[in-house]
Amino acid sequence: MKILVFEYITGGGFNKQALPDSLAGEGRLMLNALLDNLARLPNLEVTVMLDWRLADTLSETCINTVIIKPEHDIVEEFSRLVMQSDWVWPIAPEFDGILQNLCQTVESLGKILLTSPAAAVAIAGNKFKTYELLNRHQIAAVPTRMLGDEYCTSFDRLKTCLELVEGAGSEWVVKPVDGVGCADSYVITSRQDFERMAARKGQYIIQPHLQGTKTSLSCLFKQGRGWLVCVNLQRFELVNQQYQLADIVVNHHQDLGGYQSVITKIAQALPELWGYVGIDLIETAAQTWVLEINPRLTTSFVGIHDALGINIAEAVLQLLHGEPTLNPTCNNAITVQAKQDAHAS
Repeated sequence: MKILVFEYITGGGFNKQALPDSLAGEGRLMLNALLDNLARLPNLEVTVMLDWRLADTLSETCINTVIIKPEHDIVEEFSRLVMQSDWVWPIAPEFDGILQNLCQTVESLGKILLTSPAAAVAIAGNKFKTYELLNRHQIAAVPTRMLGDEYCTSFDRLKTCLELVEGAGSEWVVKPVDGVGCADSYVITSRQDFERMAARKGQYIIQPHLQGTKTSLSCLFKQGRGWLVCVNLQRFELVNQQYQLADIVVNHHQDLGGYQSVITKIAQALPELWGYVGIDLIETAAQTWVLEINPRLTTSFVGIHDALGINIAEAVLQLLHGEPTLNPTCNNAITVQAKQDAHAS
């Protein structure tokens, strides 16, 4: 079977502009981990798209590499390669509808998508729509409003536009409605902070700044069912009012029982979710809150094989015909450094 792997940042999505180093570093981590998973499986012909500036950085050699140069039209190249493939595995940010559009292209060309479909990305890739969905299904989600809506038009109304949440204090987080990671997200504490963020162009959400453990869940989904692979600890640094992900301890919490109910509820609330999905949580003394649903590979995925001996690519392919087989062969806590140099060898 022919499989196309396209990690957007390292695969030519920025072929006509400067590479965003932080995203490219994480993208390269996920790309190499996925290719390593696929290399362990028989009877696969793997093609990967690669930005011309990263042509010499790929760790796997037994694959077909298509170099994307500045003169290429990335949409045309992706569509052409999709047509030559049986399965397609895109990894892309949600901002500007990038991931959703890639999924829609694969679906429209009649090929098999190895991620959640565009319909699921349209919801999970939008933080406010995600909150509305979770709230409707009575799943505890970090209270979220659109910055500038009728309830959040001034700093004085912040405490009334968001529910009073234990552990929040008098701080808030403003972030793009479709942002990825911590990009362009800010902790605000004053009227000046609020007014500066309110003056920005684009759509932003505002949430209470909850103090708690930042946990991520690595999961598989299919048709309203969810399987929890592992629980991970995310460790951040707060620099100039912005969170920066420092590292992730994959398989940090080995008692999965308390989290499976959250996964089951999310699977039932958004049955379109399919394949690997990352769920971000904030755990306070009073409550476990769902922060985000990431309908794609996440940085935590990078450490799963070393932590548990589970081949996620194999498990995802098993979803095409039935249920995944998740039999750990080891039980380690693996730390993945989030800060990566995209040009490192």
